Amino acid sequence: MQLAGSCHCKAVRFTVEAPSPVPFLRCYCSICRKTAGGGGYAINLGADRATLQVEGAEHVSVYRARLDDGTTSSGERNFCRRCGSALWLYDPTWPELVHPHASAIDTPLPLPPERVHIFLGSRANWAEPELRDGDECFDEYPDESLAQWHERHGY
Repeated sequence: MQLAGSCHCKAVRFTVEAPSPVPFLRCYCSICRKTAGGGGYAINLGADRATLQVEGAEHVSVYRARLDDGTTSSGERNFCRRCGSALWLYDPTWPELVHPHASAIDTPLPLPPERVHIFLGSRANWAEPELRDGDECFDEYPDESLAQWHERHGY
């Protein structure tokens, strides 16, 4: 599915092909929560990095998070330097992937039949997960990948 996205001020616009476009995974880790999660979590999608096309790339900045152990994350959190909108995450550990933030996507997205809540072990105390029947919860990463979840649900 081709996704079109943008920042709030429209200085940055992008398109990307996403074989994993269903916004099912809510991440409550401190990095996602603080950089992109106004509701206490962020929702990232899975897309093919080779298809990422960006207009306004000169307005994109990258943040690499400092981890609890004092090291720096390999993940590159791309955001608009004009308005601060979180756009996508790229990590060279998985060079073929890019993870657009669902909040930056302008294309209507499919509704998930269930959701997965991850890093609940580090969620803010005020971020109460909105759980539905069939939702799965994990204190850290689940064993199932974005692609595997989509395959299991026939996407």
